[in-house]
Amino acid sequence: MKPIKIITFIAFIASVASIISGLILDISYAQKLVGFGVVGLFLVVFPLFSYYRWKGKDIRDYMLTKENLDKMKANQKENKI
Repeated sequence: MKPIKIITFIAFIASVASIISGLILDISYAQKLVGFGVVGLFLVVFPLFSYYRWKGKDIRDYMLTKENLDKMKANQKENKI
């Protein structure tokens, strides 16, 4: 496994564990546990996951440029026939 994938998985497990423990445990800082879990998901896990999935891909393939729109129109015409 790649290191970035392992780090993302560990951060995901830690964030989910923090959220669940904050919801289950009856301690004075339970709301902070839930908050840190949510912050961990959105500021650590999501960017790492996005980087891992988008690494090595060309962003222009996913943008609506004139060339891509022309390809889409051509594919629609071929599918209608």
